[in-house]
Amino acid sequence: MLSKNLKRMATTAVGAVMALTPAAILADGHYDGVVVNIMTRPGPVIAGRMVDRGKEFKAMTGAEIRVAEVPFAELFQKILTDWATGTRSIDVGVFASGWGVEYVSAGLVENLDPYIAKDSKIDLDDIAPFFRDFNQKVQGSTYFITLDGDFQMLYYRTDVLEEAGLQPPKTWEEYLDVASKVHGMDMNGDGEADYGSCIFKKRNAQSFFAVQSMAASRVQAMGTNEGIYFHPDSMKPKINNEAWIKAFEIYKATGEYGPPDELNHDIGDSRALAIGGRCALMIDWGDIGPLSIEEGSMINDKVGAVIMPGSKEVLDAATGKLVPCDSNRCPYAIDGINFAPFAAFGGWTGAISKASDAKVKQAAYDFLSYMNQAEQSNVDVTMGWTGYNPYRNSQLDSTAAWEEAGFSKAAAENYLGAIMESLNHPNMASDIRIPGAAQYTSVVLDREVARYLADEISVEQAVANIEEAWEEITEDFGRDEQAQIYALSLGITN
Repeated sequence: MLSKNLKRMATTAVGAVMALTPAAILADGHYDGVVVNIMTRPGPVIAGRMVDRGKEFKAMTGAEIRVAEVPFAELFQKILTDWATGTRSIDVGVFASGWGVEYVSAGLVENLDPYIAKDSKIDLDDIAPFFRDFNQKVQGSTYFITLDGDFQMLYYRTDVLEEAGLQPPKTWEEYLDVASKVHGMDMNGDGEADYGSCIFKKRNAQSFFAVQSMAASRVQAMGTNEGIYFHPDSMKPKINNEAWIKAFEIYKATGEYGPPDELNHDIGDSRALAIGGRCALMIDWGDIGPLSIEEGSMINDKVGAVIMPGSKEVLDAATGKLVPCDSNRCPYAIDGINFAPFAAFGGWTGAISKASDAKVKQAAYDFLSYMNQAEQSNVDVTMGWTGYNPYRNSQLDSTAAWEEAGFSKAAAENYLGAIMESLNHPNMASDIRIPGAAQYTSVVLDREVARYLADEISVEQAVANIEEAWEEITEDFGRDEQAQIYALSLGITN
């Protein structure tokens, strides 16, 4: 017998096709014989829903959608190698939006403006401005189609904090304090001690995003165009300073209130603990909300979400020191706290190889548009297993779809409220979006953070190593060129 959730998924998948496409279009076969090869990360997350929607698309158009899966750590390079060598085995790459700038700068990605001009269904105005303008575009032209909107938030157990008489933390120091006070409680009734904090820290996974979330509110205070990585005019790294050092130290300190093997946990491991009711606090993307209502969840209607914690002190870029927030240094601060929600990863986006055949490129675009359109995506983002998080205004304007998916009205309002507060924040910190993005963060930053967490090096050595390696990467790509692209990625045009 199908579970309630599986029944809903099956009904939705069939209904989406029948409701959206006339019978004539269902079998018109205008792409009969066309094969679109897509490469992305493995598992049901991201890839799984593409397979489902691909079957619908084939029924509508005749095009066959083939989804190849590779480990996250290999994804960037495999796509780059295929496209740069002209192998032409990949028509579409679905990857972190920040990686795309390097593909574009190498002339490997199709400009989608002409396709969009003829597309009456994609409704770009409904896509939240951050994702429409920062994630999809390079130097004013659209090269990517958003499939998922990513930034990190803080999740907390409403029942656990209420029992302990605690409020959700507003600063990272408060995060550690709350975690320390509830660590060791039995949070799911199984008689075992549970954890004050659950944060993924595994190397070669996605742990480097979490430490950036902790650094953002100390490094950036003047708005998105300030950036957290480099001085835009010189491309000198803003990493070897007290702000990043403090973020590293807090990231490590959270481990005192986490599972004993947390250094081996990727995001899936942390989510499993959270859904199993074993975590009082957790950093994650938008997935915890929908996952909390899935069958077997121990936290349905017991989890809240808030904007990522902030800081009462920020970086003085000239000295590398932390200084107290004031109205000049932190113009967007609330009660003296500077918030900077981090668009970690930016979201999974689709890009089309410039080398693919013309008909394949059009079919590929039509498929990406189909997945992006509100009729499909507004359903997909309510399902925790898909890995897709909200990115359209229509996904946030009403709780109706979320309540239909299984949220209580109060839980839906809380979840969507936290998303909107983060997404609309004027000091939202953008993920890195320049050539070499994967090298700067998923290789260098990830490696040195892991070495620091493993007590192989000091925090001072970690940030010094990162600074040196980042300078080498910048020189390899060309400092002036990198500075220009970095400034444009932050919205700086003069």
